[in-house]
Amino acid sequence: MPRTQLNQEDEIMLSDLWRVMVALCDYRAWWRKLTGRPLVDVVFITNLRDEAERERFFGHRVPVLGHANGPRIYQNGVAGRVRGIYSTAAEMLTKEGRRLARAQCISACEWAEHNGAKVVLLAASTKRLFGRDGAILKERFPNLLFTIGDNGTAQMLWVDVERALRNAKLDQRNARILLIDPYGPQGACMARRLLQAGYRVVAWCSNDTTLADIHAETGMEITSRIEDAGQVDAVVSCTHSVSARLGVYGITRLRHSHRKLLVIDAAEPASLDIDAYAICLEEVVRQDAGKAYSSQLHYVLGGWSRRLLMLSRGVVFGGYAEALALYQAIHQLGQHELAQMDWFEVDCPRIIQIGTVLTYAGFAPPTPACFGKRVDDFDLAYANRPMTAFTPMSGNTLPMMASVRN
Repeated sequence: MPRTQLNQEDEIMLSDLWRVMVALCDYRAWWRKLTGRPLVDVVFITNLRDEAERERFFGHRVPVLGHANGPRIYQNGVAGRVRGIYSTAAEMLTKEGRRLARAQCISACEWAEHNGAKVVLLAASTKRLFGRDGAILKERFPNLLFTIGDNGTAQMLWVDVERALRNAKLDQRNARILLIDPYGPQGACMARRLLQAGYRVVAWCSNDTTLADIHAETGMEITSRIEDAGQVDAVVSCTHSVSARLGVYGITRLRHSHRKLLVIDAAEPASLDIDAYAICLEEVVRQDAGKAYSSQLHYVLGGWSRRLLMLSRGVVFGGYAEALALYQAIHQLGQHELAQMDWFEVDCPRIIQIGTVLTYAGFAPPTPACFGKRVDDFDLAYANRPMTAFTPMSGNTLPMMASVRN
């Protein structure tokens, strides 16, 4: 039997073992059941990235309901549960694939409601599966509050960007920043904040018409070709678009010859992914972005579960933090007006408001990290040294629902 096949079988076995151990060791869930409390308060629904991830996560079994449990998260007594649907991002690009994914997502919402959830996050490609406002879901599940989590991600991203630029000693007068895909809700808010702070911003996306509109509205430099962007000091990526990946080629075209390039990456999958980063790590300082930290946040099975998501202790994706914080604000603090707001909308007022909610719930910016490994040095001075091996914090072959990230 080929080694690769053996490895795949080993991964499936480890996946099965992890799921069994999580269920057995979730003593909080057992206590909730014994005391008559709901099993979950918040559910994070996500799709799978690709076929390889589906095999690693589900093994050879197709889930009867079309979805299954992922990592279990607790914060301030709030029970959060990832629920993965049995569809990949590629399948959801087809008409039939979207129809099936919608059915799976609705079934996952039924599971969430049946098990006591009050807040549901639509993560990854499920965000716009039901249109821009999710009207179908809201009508069908009036007792659930839905969010796409982008306001929380954008708030934490801005904090990360401010801190990273400061740590790298990039000032407004001299720094030139490439913003990838600035036409999305998060990107538009990020562009506005960077411009207001006085930075020179270059907008990069593949849509020439959109770029022209952006230039007319903001006066920003624009480019649809990374080759024409010129050299920049930093890159901010806040889009999940596959067409807007940075990659090694982008680093070589954008970096000053005598300096490293600062990359602040909130994209999932990463704009500069782990394989590309390993190739050019001597030429960049990369930081994960858009995540949140709480000393009261815990994963069932701790590091084993965290490493599946390449996250540090107490760290969760910004969208997850938004969902957990909204539950606390509404159902523990009585801020019921938040339940009347449309959290499919992403704008600066909502981002600022969710920032206050996150702070009250005990979330703060995490220590800077790159694929879960702490980043201490933001010095961009470049020295042409021999390549240094990079080992991410994950260091595992267990199933990782990368699309779980928001």
